[in-house]
Amino acid sequence: MARVLIPLPARDFDPSEAAISWQVLSNAGHAVTFATPGGGPAAADEMMLSGEGLDPWGAIPLLRKLPLIGLLMRANRNARNAYAAMLADHNYARPLRWDAVDASAFDGLLLPGGHRARGMREYLESEALQRCIADFFEAQKPVAAICHGVLLAARSISKKTRRSVLYGYRTTALTWALEKSAWKVARVTRFWDPNYYRTYLEKPGEPDGYMSVQQEVMRALAHPEDFLDVPKTDPDYRRKTSGLQRDTLENARPAFVVADRNYVSARWPGDVHTFAKTFASLLR
Repeated sequence: MARVLIPLPARDFDPSEAAISWQVLSNAGHAVTFATPGGGPAAADEMMLSGEGLDPWGAIPLLRKLPLIGLLMRANRNARNAYAAMLADHNYARPLRWDAVDASAFDGLLLPGGHRARGMREYLESEALQRCIADFFEAQKPVAAICHGVLLAARSISKKTRRSVLYGYRTTALTWALEKSAWKVARVTRFWDPNYYRTYLEKPGEPDGYMSVQQEVMRALAHPEDFLDVPKTDPDYRRKTSGLQRDTLENARPAFVVADRNYVSARWPGDVHTFAKTFASLLR
């Protein structure tokens, strides 16, 4: 049994990436501990659970209760059930504080993502978490990161090399193609808040996608080609890149996961079952 740490922001993390990972690790016999900014239970992005607010009528109090497009964009049933089970876990209800985490007390680290700037920026910009992540990498312990969790890892600087802990590793993360696709949808369906799917926006003069997860992660790597995406020669290329199909415990065909030594990464919630299973195997 491995002791695994999952840090979360106080709110707005992705429920699929956190809960499915917790479920897979727990079912594999590993002990999961959570950490939050103040040591209180975290709350996922509620729109990713209910789908309410993701339709063009989502700003209207009564009509927002009738999601349509939101039902397609939210976490699927497997993830919602896993989230409900995670909430009932006593470890989830009693997390550590970020600044009280001792990396030496754990065997592995898993970093979920989320996109909503309101809650995620505190997580992505936390110096306490970045120092903790660097400690895990320098001890060569297993680390897993998915979606924006990869961005948090990329911002973590090694005390030894003074570079990102991902420098010299191969990784994937939320691709600009997937991020831009969701952004385009939100600009129509959530027109009063069109940047819901963009955690950071480009400043005047910066090229399109400069502040995307993919572009910032690539700037932290040793070589741009160390950022991996689904090769066009993959027989399931369309399935993996559509942004519509998600993996399951039994079906990994829609997933794209990269493993490099002690490090596992994935792109988005559609990869999470395969991502968590790969990490669980690494822990063994």
